[in-house]
Amino acid sequence: QVQLMESGGGSVQAGGSLRLSCAASGATNIRSCMGWFRQVPGKEREGIAVIDSAGKTSHADFVKGRFTISKDNYKNTLYLEMNSLKPEDTAMYYCAAGDYYWPRDYWGQGTQVTVSS
Repeated sequence: QVQLMESGGGSVQAGGSLRLSCAASGATNIRSCMGWFRQVPGKEREGIAVIDSAGKTSHADFVKGRFTISKDNYKNTLYLEMNSLKPEDTAMYYCAAGDYYWPRDYWGQGTQVTVSS
């Protein structure tokens, strides 16, 4: 089993920045792939960014140039650096882990990000 705990969410004005963290525990080793997703009420959860065991990353078009995924294998922690935030980035942000790209095997509890105009 893998436990994931997100932190770093909050309220920010448009144009601002936040850094989300996701601490992995239980199995301790970072799973092959880890990613960030987000969801707003009434909509499906959407993938934002993913990183595999080799450090290869992929970002959704709507965050390219603004968000960056990274990980620290020694700390078993995943990060999402978010810059130039927009009101439409308001959502619950989730960390996920698994054995395949855009993983959905394990989820954190989520952290809320609210961007005001």
